[in-house]
Amino acid sequence: GVTHALRSMEYRDRNPQYEWFFPALELRPVAIKDFSRMNFVYTLLSKRKLQWFVDSGIVGGWDDPRFPTVRGIRRRGMTIDALRQYVLMQGASQKNMLLEWDKIWALNKKIIDPVAPRHTALLKKELVPVTVVGGPDVPFTKDQPRHKKNPELGTKQTVFSSLVFVDQADAASFAHNEEVTLMDWGNAIVQDIVRTGDVVTALTVQLHLEGDVKATKKKITWLGQDPDVHPVEALLVDYDYLITKKKIEENDSIEDILTPVSEFADTAIVDANVGLLAKGAIIQLERRGYYIVDKEAAQSELGLVTLINIPDGKAASTASKHKEDPNATKIKSGKGNSWDKPSAKAKAVHPDAALSLPEPKDTCNMYESKHMYGDVAVGKPKDITSMYETHKYY
Repeated sequence: GVTHALRSMEYRDRNPQYEWFFPALELRPVAIKDFSRMNFVYTLLSKRKLQWFVDSGIVGGWDDPRFPTVRGIRRRGMTIDALRQYVLMQGASQKNMLLEWDKIWALNKKIIDPVAPRHTALLKKELVPVTVVGGPDVPFTKDQPRHKKNPELGTKQTVFSSLVFVDQADAASFAHNEEVTLMDWGNAIVQDIVRTGDVVTALTVQLHLEGDVKATKKKITWLGQDPDVHPVEALLVDYDYLITKKKIEENDSIEDILTPVSEFADTAIVDANVGLLAKGAIIQLERRGYYIVDKEAAQSELGLVTLINIPDGKAASTASKHKEDPNATKIKSGKGNSWDKPSAKAKAVHPDAALSLPEPKDTCNMYESKHMYGDVAVGKPKDITSMYETHKYY
């Protein structure tokens, strides 16, 4: 039978009632163990409030990666091992806890890092073509380890060609005659940079494979071109918290603390090996972070492989991305929330101002003492917290 009842602290007031039934019904006593809930910053755990997000269409369902449900954080890339270890590490406590998300995601990173294959992704926007002088005349593929420290993960195909692509952010940081490292290939010297305004439109580099890769400051990810091996398009998705307030108060309105934008997506080009991954596979995109395959290309309406960013526990990945204007005032309306900058500090308006009531007299503790029965005055009420005690005057 039941030997222990594990109950969260909100049921503690019912413990005497619970224990009363044992002798009354001649039942064997059951030990009650109270524990507090684990609350997280920027997180709602109330099922009633989470239901509001689902009903409003703000999230896609109870497995939305922004939800603190088991299904939600699993879809975000949380492993069962990390979840189990974190709960055991916290232990049962009767103290109210408001926890940061960094520790549980850092623990998750330790578990997935040794087994996450490495792949390459470049943002599709303003992608820069690079002519590699000294590169192969005919493109070819080469098998390379999917994880340099874990050969058991097998190999992947990498395309080497005289025309490659790099990110716009990397290309914009290059200088003439600068030596950089093309990761998993070798060093190259920047010979020519073509710009249109501030945007780099083309690069020319000279291979310098004799160079020391440890001496360069910039290690660049790149993708080659081969007519027989086509790169794959992917959607890189990242999320913010659903609310903007760290600690939720009882009287807070969800609409007032709702994050205006909590989902971000960029189209990218990834190496062809990513197209072979199954849903749920966890990988690391070099220099970008860890991702989980949420949808294969065939499962996506856009025909793109959908990759969801997995936080790694560092401050940048667990901090709120929402930056609120300190001078802005949030206005609540029937159609939703809007933001406005007031020209001057708004004057407080009394809620009964529209009733045109006479101005009340200034009284002490909400009471005004008057003379009664001639010259006999009622004594001043004695203030005892929120109740009042008056002397007898009959």
